[in-house]
Amino acid sequence: MKKQTDQPLKTEEGFELKVRSRNSKPVTLQIPADTLASLEKIAAGRDMTVEALLKLYIGQSMRQDLAKLSADRVMEKTAQVLTKHIKSQKEVSAILKEIRVSSVS
Repeated sequence: MKKQTDQPLKTEEGFELKVRSRNSKPVTLQIPADTLASLEKIAAGRDMTVEALLKLYIGQSMRQDLAKLSADRVMEKTAQVLTKHIKSQKEVSAILKEIRVSSVS
């Protein structure tokens, strides 16, 4: 496990990165050879290790999935509240549809 450095890291854009140590566990994956070769090329092009690239990909996908789960929970709770206050299921459905459409655009 790497130790946190005392100096804050900065991105090229000047944003400060806050790095914190977290417990890690090793994972073994079977990856097709051609996929690994592609990962190695991409990682080299980004000046990073394959491990760092995989962590980046996992982190991005995980954040997207967590955001979707959170949004789904909000919509579910919104539906419950609307149903409690509005008797027409048609009207509730129309409101939920409007929220979904406006949140995508």
